[in-house]
Order: sequence, then structure tokens, then C-alpha cells
Amino acid sequence: MAVFAAYVALDLARGVASSHRATSLRALSGSALALAVGTWALHFIVMASGPLPFPMGYSGWIVFGSLAVAYAGSLLACLLGSRAGLHLRDGVLAGLTVGSALCATSVVALVALRLQPHVEWDWRILVPGWLAACAIGGSGLGLMAYRRRIAPVGFRWRAIVSVVLGTAMAVGNAAVVISAQVPLLTLSLTADQVSLATVTALAVVGVPILLALLLLTSILEARFRSMLRRAREDLQVAAYTDRLTGLPNRAMFDERLQRAVQRADRHGHRIALLFCNLDGLKAINESFGQASGDSVLREVAERVTRLAGERDMVSRAGGDEFLVLLEGSPDREGAGRLAARVMAALHEPCRFDGHEVPLSCSIGIAMYPDDGALSKLVPHAAAAMNSVKRTGGAAHCFFEPRMVAGARDQVELLHDLRRAIEHGELELYYQPKIHAPSGQITGAEALMRWHHPQRGMVSPAVFIPLAERFGLINALGNWLIEDACRQIRLWRDQGLRMRVAINLSVHQLRQADLPKRIDAALRAHRIEPSQLTCEITESAAMDDTRANLQVLEELSAIGVHLSIDDFGTGYSSLSYLRKLPSEELKIDRSFVLDLESSPDARAIVDAVVKLAQALGLKVVAEGVETEQQQEILRSLGCNELQGFLFAKPMSAKALALWAMNDEGPAPIDFRASLFSDTISSAVL
Repeated sequence: MAVFAAYVALDLARGVASSHRATSLRALSGSALALAVGTWALHFIVMASGPLPFPMGYSGWIVFGSLAVAYAGSLLACLLGSRAGLHLRDGVLAGLTVGSALCATSVVALVALRLQPHVEWDWRILVPGWLAACAIGGSGLGLMAYRRRIAPVGFRWRAIVSVVLGTAMAVGNAAVVISAQVPLLTLSLTADQVSLATVTALAVVGVPILLALLLLTSILEARFRSMLRRAREDLQVAAYTDRLTGLPNRAMFDERLQRAVQRADRHGHRIALLFCNLDGLKAINESFGQASGDSVLREVAERVTRLAGERDMVSRAGGDEFLVLLEGSPDREGAGRLAARVMAALHEPCRFDGHEVPLSCSIGIAMYPDDGALSKLVPHAAAAMNSVKRTGGAAHCFFEPRMVAGARDQVELLHDLRRAIEHGELELYYQPKIHAPSGQITGAEALMRWHHPQRGMVSPAVFIPLAERFGLINALGNWLIEDACRQIRLWRDQGLRMRVAINLSVHQLRQADLPKRIDAALRAHRIEPSQLTCEITESAAMDDTRANLQVLEELSAIGVHLSIDDFGTGYSSLSYLRKLPSEELKIDRSFVLDLESSPDARAIVDAVVKLAQALGLKVVAEGVETEQQQEILRSLGCNELQGFLFAKPMSAKALALWAMNDEGPAPIDFRASLFSDTISSAVL
């Protein structure tokens, strides 16, 4: 009984060290309870095995008091014995507590008999027995504390210590029982209260059941804690590991980089960071599927990891990007050699599913502290990698300050562009379109301009690609639609019925609600749809043809005119071109520029004009700058011309003054129909 109770107590005590306060207190109280009931039951089992020669009975309250004494002493002993560092003083105190609790429990249990005359004690037996119980119990607790410090406590160690503590319990109880001298003719004044059989039954049956339940609870809780710990470890691994390649992810890399920088600062060492980007992974995904691309990434991760040293770290930053951290104070030559080895390893073809795919990568290298602080190290390595990409890829280079000058400028310009959209810094300029046979102005193309408060006029060639790259192009497109419609209405109120062409980007065509928004703008400003022309580049029209065709058909159904811009620079399918609800083709300026000197350019323009005429489409030529170009285009049969020869893009106010007061840059007439009152009453 004593050994079993001690084992249960030790098993429950495993949770005392938990950082969760409730779990720790529950384990401590359970461990103390197991030790207490074992001590208590041991005494009554011993008393039942050798009863006194007279009727015996116990006072229930005092019996309960003996259990309380056992619990209090066991609680204090468990608390002392569970300390992380059990020093000699704590060990002695824990041993005295255990021994005293064991002996005190048996003494109070004897008092519960209410013997008359009272028990006489043989101190020559009691004191040595008490000291022995203290020494043995303290040794057991000290042995357990020692084992916890050096290694996890398993079943074998708990069993050994349980035997030691059980021995202490037996010694303490025996010392009390043997030292108790009961005079002849002694009577138990509580013989008619709680019988010896009742208490013995509780000790023999009830206590083992309670101990078994406590042990079962301890085992289940230990398993739960183990499962919870494994789950936390798995979550931590998942939080810091890339699932596809098994490499550390960016979060773990950032922590490691921070520690590496701290070590480098302490010892005056250097760090090298390689930013690797695979060339052509997108093409592999598109050609062979995402699964093949994943196989390539896993193969690349294995190859790069094999090249890294023991102190180095390889991480997947995301997508097709990998980071390699070199510690140990590498120099530029060493970092360059590793980059060359990585490129050579990746140059070997990757084989999967019967395919053999050549690989290459672009690598940027940044050195700490030479190339900036911790926060700049990864961005600077990425800037070096992007510099390699811009020069064709499949190479490596070291970071130079000039590489981030343009990036900073782009970030600032992007911030200013967002503000420009919100604060009305954008303006539409209009370049007239000329009717080729008559030489009269028939409409204008709206071109976006940005009046920057500090930079002055910013070219669309600068901010349009920036908007496309960072997701602002749809906001710009929405503003363009609204402002163009507003200006058409304003001109109409002034007596000028001008047809305006606007450019739609491929990003806008991917918005399913584009026709509805254009229709809403036309209705809001009370404009005839025929006054608006939407120009779509040839390449944009061919991108995702089915979806784009649906959008274009919806725009045509509204009544707006459609034009294919930059024609001749893309890869149009004639069958698809025939399906488009467009009304005109716009010849790219690159062909117009070479008309005077290149027979090939003239032949291409002639072919485009004939193709358009065969399809019943109007032809517009842009970029006309010389009289000879104008004459050639007119002779070839172009319907409309546009370019600096006639007028540069101008503000809406300037175009209105030209139309109304003939205050323009050239002696060109506006077609009379632009001033006639032909607006549909349905729109008003």
C-alpha cells in the first residue's frame, strides 16, 4: 500500500513543474492527497493485522483529523520536494516534514481510540524511528530532485523512489505503533462509535480505489499534456517551415538573421546574404502544371542545401525565391564562389515525369555591415538580384547603392500617385483626330497628364506602368472614364459636340462590371454613347479572348464605339478579329514613323488598310509628324490621322477655344457636325 501510494504521488507530481498555474496546483494537491491517504491507510491496515485485546472503536472526527494531518504534511513535503533546485537545506526540511507527517498521522490515529488510561510512549523507539523516517523520506525526495536535474524521470526511477518513500512510511508507522505502550485493563472510550472494521474497510478497499483513480487521472493527463506539447511543437514547426520544400520559411530566417547580426556585432564578424531567384519557373508552371513547378522547387531546395555549410542557413522566401545566410565572417570572394557553385548546381537539368527542364537563377549578394543595417540587408540583396534580372539573368552580382536609388524613387512616386488620384492632380489632355480626305477635326483622344507639385509634369510613360505594377490602374481607369464623360458634357453645354476616345487597359477589361460602369457614367452625364470611343490595344484584345470578347460585346451593346489600338504590334487571329465588334483599326506609330524610308513599313500599312476595308473597318493612323507621311497615308486610304503635324495634346480649355474662337495651333477647321444640335432627346 505504501509503495503504491508513493508511486501514485510521484506520478501526479510530474505536472507540478507546469507553467500553467492551475495545472501545477492540481498536480500538487493530487500528489499530496495520494501520499496522505497512503500514509493514513497504512496505519489502519497495521492496526487491523494486530488488534488490541479489548473492543476497539474510533472517534470519527479524530480519524478525519489524522487524515488532515497527513494531507497537510504531505502537501508541504511535495511542495518542498518539487522545487527546481533542491539544495541541502531544502532537502533536510523536506525530510523532516515527511518524517514528522508520517509519525504524526499514526499518533493522531492512536489518539482516535480514546484509550483510558492513556498510551505511554517509549521515546527510545519513537525518536530513532522518527529520525529514520525523516532520513529515508528526505533521501527519496532528494534522489527524485537529482534525477530531474540531469534527465527526465521515467517509470524505473519513479518505482525506485516509490520503494524508498514506502519504506519511510512503513518505518515511521512502525516506530509509532511499537513505541506505544498500552497498560493492562485499558479501555477504548469510543468502542461504540466508528468500528475498526469500518475504518479497515476504507483503508483496504476505498483507498486503493482512490489511488487507482488518481493514477488513471495522472496517466490520462500526462498523455494529454504530451499530445498538447507535440501539437505545439508541430505548430511551431509549421509556423517556421515551408510546407513545400521543408526549408525554414521567411519568419524563421528573419529570427536567425537577427541573431546572426547580433553575434557579428559582438565579434566584429561579417555576414553574407544570397538572394536567389529562379529564372523561368512561371513558364514551367504554365507548360507542365503547378505540380511540376513544385517538383522543381523541391529539387532546387535540395541542391542548394547540399552546397551550404553547417553554419549556413538556406530558406525559401516565397514563390521562386530562396535565401542563403553565410556566417563565419565570409569575404566577398567566398560569397561569390558559393553563388557560382549554386548557379552551376542549378544549371543541371531537372528531371520529372519524363521531362528534362534546364534551370538557371539570378543571385544578388549583400554583405553585412558593408551594405547596410539589418533592416536593409534582405532588400539590398533583392535589389542586386533584380539588377541581374534586368540584364538577362543567369548571373550573380553584389549590391551597389545605385541599385536602390530608382526603387526609392518608385516608392515615393507611387505614394504621390495615390495622393494625386485623391486630390485631383490628374488632368486629361486632348489630341485632335483629323478626317484624312477633308482635313477637318472630327474628334479627339483623351490622354492622361499628371501635374506633380514638386516634379512638374510627369509623363504617362512613367506613371502608367507604375500604376499597372502596383494595382492602381483600375482606379486611374475609373477616373479617366468619369472625367472624360464630364468633359464631353461640359463641351456639349458650350455648344461643342466632340467625340472622345479613351484607352482601356487589359486590367480594366478583366473587370466584369466595366460595361456597367461606363454605362452609368454616360447616363450620369447625359451623354450619347456614340460620342465615346473605347480604344483597346491589340495585345489586350487577344488576352483571355473569351472573357474579353464578352466585355467588348457588352460595350458595343451600350452603343459606344470600339477601336483596336496599336494594330500590327500584336499577334491577332484574323478569325478572332472578325468576331470583335470593333469599328476601327488604329495603326501603330512605329509603322508610320518609317513610312518615308521603309518600303516594308509602307507595305504593312497598305496591307492593314486593305484588311480593314475588307472587314468594313475605319483606319486611323497615329504619330503623323511630316507632310510626306500625311500624303502617303491619304493615298493608301486611311480615314483619320492623328499626330504632332496637326496638333499636340492640349487642355480641354485650349481645345474649346480653338473650336469656338479659332484660337488654335494650326489653321484647321472643325467639322460642322460638331456644332449641330443633334443630341438625342432620350439622353436629356
